Amino acid sequence: MDESRLRQLIDDMLAGTISPDVAVAKLQRMPFVDIDFARVDNHRALRQKIGEAVYAPHKSAEQCSRIVGELLSESGSGPVLLTRADIQQMELTTAANPGGRRVETVTDRLTGRQLYSVIWREAERRPGRIMVVTAGTGDLPVARECVSTLEAYGYSPQLLADCGVAGVHRILGEVDDLIDADVVVVVAGMEGALASLIGGITPAPVVAVPVSTGYGAALEGVTALLAMLSSCAAGLTVVGIDNGFGAACAVARILQ
Repeated sequence: MDESRLRQLIDDMLAGTISPDVAVAKLQRMPFVDIDFARVDNHRALRQKIGEAVYAPHKSAEQCSRIVGELLSESGSGPVLLTRADIQQMELTTAANPGGRRVETVTDRLTGRQLYSVIWREAERRPGRIMVVTAGTGDLPVARECVSTLEAYGYSPQLLADCGVAGVHRILGEVDDLIDADVVVVVAGMEGALASLIGGITPAPVVAVPVSTGYGAALEGVTALLAMLSSCAAGLTVVGIDNGFGAACAVARILQ
């Protein structure tokens, strides 16, 4: 249930198209729906303008499928996302809920399995100049998670890959676009320096995503995380390690 659906419900009741009893029955499902193992938050899109997403790890394929199905049962109420799904979770959920677009994203660091985002009911296109910049090619999976989430919410981000500080001329060639951007997402592992560099160039909000790429001293993304949090480029927003989804949600909140 989002704002447009709620307004339509009120208009329908005032026009006599539906009875008060039907309206009450719909509103009873609005805060959340209890499906035994989960309480599906149908109210989130109304509160935050970003609906609930389904985080697949540690859920069974059947649980993923049922939660997605419940969210989709609220017809016309915005995009539905399944994130970090393995192949079994993805296949069962998409078989039970057709029409989802699959996107390869990160790889599970413990098992080496490919993980996916699946998107149903992408939002209509929205304005906003968003750049998603990666330091290296190895950062692309996390960037793809960010890009696919932004696309689900209706944005059209520009992805710019392999612009790390070891070849700083690569990002300096994009200064005009960085200055014109509304928001920039920087995805970087190793020492995470690219976020500070871009934060010193663009006037736009910068959302930094530390990534678990890098040699031993990179500490699975901890070094990049601490560097970004310690940046002298004031005002960086920093999300958790490998959290492309969270970065996209931060961008959506900024632009809304």
